[in-house]
This record gives sequence, structure tokens and C-alpha cells, in this order.
Amino acid sequence: MTVTADAKSALFAQLDHQAIELPSWAFGNSGTRFRVFGSAGAPRDPFEKLSDAAQVHKYTGIAPSVALHIPWDKCDYSELRKHAEGLGIKLGTINSNTFQDEDYKLGSVTHSNPKIRQKAIDHHLECIEIMHQTGSQDLKIWLADGSNYPGQDDIRGRQDRLADSLQQIYAALGDNQRLVLEYKFFEPAFYHTDVPDWGTSYAQVAALGDKAMVCLDTGHHAPGTNIEFIVMQLLRLGKLGSFDFNSRFYADDDLIVGAADPFQLFRIMYEVIRGGGYGPQSPVAFMLDQCHNIEDKIPGQIRSVLNVQAMTARALLVDRVALDAAQRAGDVLGANDILMDAFYTDVRGLVAEWREGKGLPNNPIKAFAESGYLSKIATDRVGGVQAGWGA
Repeated sequence: MTVTADAKSALFAQLDHQAIELPSWAFGNSGTRFRVFGSAGAPRDPFEKLSDAAQVHKYTGIAPSVALHIPWDKCDYSELRKHAEGLGIKLGTINSNTFQDEDYKLGSVTHSNPKIRQKAIDHHLECIEIMHQTGSQDLKIWLADGSNYPGQDDIRGRQDRLADSLQQIYAALGDNQRLVLEYKFFEPAFYHTDVPDWGTSYAQVAALGDKAMVCLDTGHHAPGTNIEFIVMQLLRLGKLGSFDFNSRFYADDDLIVGAADPFQLFRIMYEVIRGGGYGPQSPVAFMLDQCHNIEDKIPGQIRSVLNVQAMTARALLVDRVALDAAQRAGDVLGANDILMDAFYTDVRGLVAEWREGKGLPNNPIKAFAESGYLSKIATDRVGGVQAGWGA
């Protein structure tokens, strides 16, 4: 595709609106179910996590906020907020954790024991209080709740308990706060998961009200699932609240987004744009949710952000007027050609030019490598306990 001067100008204006939130836990030692490999200089506390995250924003210009995970990131939140502001970033989504406590072996907000349910609800109320302190807008809930064997529990009763628990949490939200409910079709519960798909998440949040939305994790689907269809439907229903971007080859692999299937990422971003989910007025929050087990954390996050930006740029280049005309005319191959023409457009030079116009390095990966930051933190961060999955 030949990109005209007018098209380039319009593209650059649209790229100005992009913002991708980083997960604090991606900078610690996290990995697979089998082994977590440590990295020299890994952060030891939330403050060092933010310092590393600020490097991603420094070199890309589109990663201005960091999501926290509670209790992994427990600290003095007013001080953490000041630290973030001093780094030129802000605190974002607050993620709850009801999947690592011994009491939650058989469930948390869906547990049959009202005392354990209340404990899980109280944790979310604590997260909402943290949101007040950090200025966060979204409380994101992912649940490991489910069962491993038929007959183990009443699966309908668990849905009723889920609805009641979410209602109590929802009632505590502030005027400008939202609840976003994530779904995952299996793991760690293998017979049934209490929130296994977008339909269940949608049914639950729709019953709560306007401040409850669905979170779509791109790695949480069965093989062959048409994720962009789900994106379209949730946007159509006004219930797509946020993304967790990552890649999968087999299951919830949490790999760098766009690594496994860049075409899928392009298709997703096209439906986001077509459905009004991109831009300054969009209610959709874009976040990464990845584990960097064998690669360095900061370059891994930089690569992830750049992959999303590149596929967004390609999706923005789709000639939607021509595509609509081809679709209305029933021109099957012509319509497909228009979409594929945008996908095959090499946008690397265009995005590099956009960066240069913002005073950013045209090659963020190279610029970061040459900065010496990784060597510095490996030398400086000696002693203490490195943060990892679960800390």
C-alpha cells in the first residue's frame, strides 16, 4: 500500500492517542508453571518495578501507566504515587488476588462457606480503597474459582454466589471507578471454571450496571476461537472495558503479544477501531499481561508495546470506505484484498518517523540496549529479595 501525505498525517494524529498500560509483575521474575528463571537486577519492591516500567515509556512514549497487583504490590501508596509522578508515569488498574491463599482452595467469591466469601469480598473492598489512594479507575477481577470433578459442587449455586459477591463489591465503587471482570476457559479449575467465557462475564457484569465491564485476555481462549468477533460483540453491547494483551501457542502462555500470530492482533485492532474502541473518547483500556521468563523484562515489554503499535498503525491504514463498498457489492476477494493490503504494509518507517517527531528514538529497542540501564540495575540491586510471581 502506498501511504499518501494526507494518510500519513491522519495516521500520526491517530497514533498520538495510543496508551498501553504495563503490568508491574512483568518486571519481576515470573514464568511458566515449571520454572521461573531469575534475572540480574530484577526489582525488589514496587518502587523499583515502576522505575523499570518508566524506561518503557521513556523509549516508546505510549506506556504512561502501570497496573498494580494486590497484595504483591502492597506498600505506602501515597509514596508510590509520588514516585510514579516523579518518573512521568501514573498508577493504573488495581488487580485483586484471590487465588493464592489457602482458604481459597475450593473457591473465593463463589465458595460455599460464607466466611470465606466475605474474606474475598473484603479483599476487593481493600482494593477499592487502594484505588482511592492511587487514583486508579479500574478494579480488575480474575478468579481461579471452579471445580475439578463432576458433582464436586453446585455449579448453578456458584453462579448465584458469584452474582451476590460481585454486587457487594460493585456497590462500593466510587463514581469514576469501574469493575472489569476477566474470563478464562480453563485452569486451574479443569472440570468447570466459574467465569469461563465472555458470555458468562457479560451476563454477570450486565446485571451489575454501567460501571461493570468485561476484560478480554487474548490468551484465554480455546484454539481456533475468533477473538475479533468477541471484540466486536462486546463493543457492540457497550461492555468491552479492557484488554490484557499477550500471545499463546497452546494455552495461557503469556508470551509477547503479536509473537505467535501478528495477523490476529491486526484483526483485533481493526475491530477495535471499527467499533469505536480506540481514541480519546474510548472506554477501552489496553494493558499488557505477560511473563518474561527467558528474555530480559524491560526489552520484552518494549517489544510488546511496539508490536501493538505496529498492528494498530496497520489497522488504521485500512481503507474503510473502499472496504465497505466492496462488502456491499459482495466482492469477496476484493474486500479481502483491501484488508490484506493494509496488513502487509510495512509501517516500521512510518512509526519510526512518528517517534522522531515526538523526540523519541526511532529504534527504542536499540536505544534502550545502548543506555546501559540493565547493567546498572544488575550492579545496583544487590541484596534483598527479588520480586517474582506471587511477590
